[in-house]
Amino acid sequence: MITYERFWTTLYCKDLTTYVLINKHHISSSTINRLRHNLPISTATIDRLCEILKCPVDDIIIHLDNEQKE
Repeated sequence: MITYERFWTTLYCKDLTTYVLINKHHISSSTINRLRHNLPISTATIDRLCEILKCPVDDIIIHLDNEQKE
C-alpha cells in the first residue's frame, strides 16, 4: 500500500498549505482529496509536487507492505 503521510509532513515543514497548492500551483482539489485518502495519483503529479516542494519522492510517498499496515 502506498501512503502519502510524508507528503503532509513535508507540506507542513515547508510552511505551505493546500490552499497555496490549489491556487498558486494549480494542483486540483481532487488531487488533494486523493492524497488525503491515500488513493492513486499519477507519477507526473508526484513529479510536480516534488518540484513545488523541492524534495525527493520519498518525502511524499512511502510503500508499506501488508505487515507494516497492521
